[in-house]
Amino acid sequence: MRPFFRAPDAAPTPVPAKAAVPALMLQGTCSNAGKSLLTAAVCRLLARRGLRVAPFKAQNMALNSFVTEQGEEMGRAQALQAVACGLPADARMNPVLLKPTSHVGSQVIVLGRPVGQMRVGAYLRYKPEAWKAVRRAYRELSSGMDVMVLEGAGSPAEINLRAHDIVNMRMARHAEAHVLLVADIDRGGAFASLVGTMSLLGRADRARVAGYVLNKFRGDASLLDPALEAVSRRTRRPFLGVMPMLEDLRLPEEDSVSFKLGITPGLGAADGGRPAAPDCLDIALVDLPHISNFTDLDALRAEADVRLRIVRHADELGAPDAVILPGSKNSIADMRFLRRTGVAEALRGYAERCRNRGALVGICGGLQMLGQSIADPLGLEEGGLEPGLDLLPLRTELGGAKLLRRTGGRALAGLAGEELAVRGYEIHHGRSVPAEERPGGAGGMPLTPVMTDEAGRTLGWGLPGADGAARVWGTYLHGVFDADAFRRAFLNRLRRERGLAPRTGTVYSLGPELDRLADAVEANLDMAAIYAMLGL
Repeated sequence: MRPFFRAPDAAPTPVPAKAAVPALMLQGTCSNAGKSLLTAAVCRLLARRGLRVAPFKAQNMALNSFVTEQGEEMGRAQALQAVACGLPADARMNPVLLKPTSHVGSQVIVLGRPVGQMRVGAYLRYKPEAWKAVRRAYRELSSGMDVMVLEGAGSPAEINLRAHDIVNMRMARHAEAHVLLVADIDRGGAFASLVGTMSLLGRADRARVAGYVLNKFRGDASLLDPALEAVSRRTRRPFLGVMPMLEDLRLPEEDSVSFKLGITPGLGAADGGRPAAPDCLDIALVDLPHISNFTDLDALRAEADVRLRIVRHADELGAPDAVILPGSKNSIADMRFLRRTGVAEALRGYAERCRNRGALVGICGGLQMLGQSIADPLGLEEGGLEPGLDLLPLRTELGGAKLLRRTGGRALAGLAGEELAVRGYEIHHGRSVPAEERPGGAGGMPLTPVMTDEAGRTLGWGLPGADGAARVWGTYLHGVFDADAFRRAFLNRLRRERGLAPRTGTVYSLGPELDRLADAVEANLDMAAIYAMLGL
């Protein structure tokens, strides 16, 4: 292990641990600095020491959410961190979740339940109530733990937001947490960001910063030594490590930042539909402005014989083996986007071509867009009635009550050639029904249930192709491809249609990847100093 740079007079524990529960907080100099995964890694290391540890993020803004066994919604990053701790996901780990529905408004979820759609001004007025919920959640959650690992959001130095802060330094003060400041060196400007962040913090908040972590470094870390020493001397804070870029780490993304930048591991840019190798399946994922829960595809991209690529323009679709239309937090706006960019017409053309081979799959909002129409009488998204792709005879109406539940069920034989168990979660306002079952519905199309829950309720519908297999289908079940047997059967059906031999698939599990991440953090961060500041 290479040495870590410490300022000559920097105390290793600048803030005495006054709280009943020792707490460490990872904050960043910017969004997407890697705080979420580093938090998960530290949680994993503490849990491996036999400590009772829980993650906490007071307020999260993300379109990737998770539903707990209690039917509560929370940020997916904190659900992953809970797995790292060996705990079930608990909405108290992320008491406030903001899910943007437009550039100026979000759905606000508090302690797992939606409390309304709010624009910025309305949410600022609501913030005192949100802060009460945050403090209550932290008090209850931490009471049964040996140590807490907190995560900040964005940067603590956004001085225009400081008065309303409930997730960065205000939360650190409340938890009496030692703060590690994380900078993303891959994007450039990391040293200036660290120095600038410290200069913009107040004196008491600067004192709370125990040290720095440089994240996502490529190359020989010894080349950084002069800069590390200079910044340590200037700010009187130590560097506690330099984390290398972990290129092929396959863990769920916190939000869509990396996805939108095209740097999500395992996702390639579009190249006209050419698979990476002759025996590799080509699966296209349609990007959407309001894409949500694209982690539904994580298990697919973990398969060695799958090349999952992003499609953003009609001319990028090509002739893939399958197309996935993912979830959306604003399916009406995203349907308009598909129509405006020509992707809608390209998808209709693909659906016509895949009568005997391939599949067009919609998940949640994607299912709604495959249908005839989406109605929004309450104005939850855009309001009004929007035509869909008209590939499934379904009509969707967005209602006020949000359905949140963990769900198990069966994928019927039309999807993968045999009936197989699936499990995941539902999270939607929409209610979809076959058009022929609605008064005045068009009817006349052979819509077939393709997925049911344990009580026999329909979770998905499809249209059979010439061979009886569902070629265009959709489901409300997030995480449907996480089921190993179903995923492999679905992929092997696509392989047979290409004249390829079936394969044995992988076992999709987060545990080994979390351990690999934790091992990398243990090897590159001064964990002894971190344990010491926590009194462990």
